[in-house]
Amino acid sequence: MNQRARIAMSDDEVTAFLEGARKLQLATINADGTPHLVTMFHALDEGQVVFWTYEKSQKARNLARDPRVSCLVETGDEYAELRGVLLYGRAVPVEDRDRVLGVGMMIARRMTPGVPDELLLPYVEKTGRKRLAYVVERAKVVSWDHRRLK
Repeated sequence: MNQRARIAMSDDEVTAFLEGARKLQLATINADGTPHLVTMFHALDEGQVVFWTYEKSQKARNLARDPRVSCLVETGDEYAELRGVLLYGRAVPVEDRDRVLGVGMMIARRMTPGVPDELLLPYVEKTGRKRLAYVVERAKVVSWDHRRLK
């Protein structure tokens, strides 16, 4: 077995890793072709990465023009501890406003564990008026867990 195959995570491990992370690096493509890279809070909805952003943000403008994205979640400080998941795909806009708020609630819950929904809802409803939500449709998944090299 080659080293790449040894360190790759299974689908279940990828899902668990993404569920355990609160933030990811989201790359979109600027109008001039350069990458636009930002840190985003995210959630998983039926195994798919979802996020939301203000409709006037650079990433929203980029996605309206070109929906291709890369999403990276990585952890570890030393080489032998590195674990990560890199998703390539497209960010599909969520059209239904109730679902946009649902994405917002999923993310708010992850950002503030233990806070009751009735305290989160006013924030989500207020900021949700100016936000768009997206589902990342995966085209390719690359993963690594260097702890397996020991």
